Amino acid sequence: MPTQADSHQPKPKFPTVDQVSSGGVAFRTGEAGVEVALISVGQQQRWQLPKGIVDTGEAPEATAVREVREEAGINAELIQKLDTIEYWYVGDKGKQRVRFHKFVHFFLLRYTSGDIKDHDWEVNEARWVPLDEAIQLLSFKTERQVVEKAKVLLESITL
Repeated sequence: MPTQADSHQPKPKFPTVDQVSSGGVAFRTGEAGVEVALISVGQQQRWQLPKGIVDTGEAPEATAVREVREEAGINAELIQKLDTIEYWYVGDKGKQRVRFHKFVHFFLLRYTSGDIKDHDWEVNEARWVPLDEAIQLLSFKTERQVVEKAKVLLESITL
């Protein structure tokens, strides 16, 4: 039978691991105005920006370009950094449960070539979405805020 002392024992803490990713708001301008490339992932089919882990020795800018190519199937050129978002989550690292402290660097990228149908296997679907609709469709508030920043920036520069 548990004692009163047992009920006050702290829950075990997970080790903390920093994790750095990078991604992009890839855009093009067409007849419908500015569109951004979004991807749908997971069983929940969450709509999000293409992003992934920064490889050892890789610059975050290079990761953003690579992830947009892999996950959205398109080539894009770097314009400038938009923002870095930060959050925490619990997941697995190997066979151990850990608490990840995640940093994601987002960059504005201009579409140069390629077809969104050429996305990789981990993506359910890649789609060009009008800018304002993309802000509504994105699953995560922080990514909606990043696209809002991109919108303000795009309105201020000559495309």
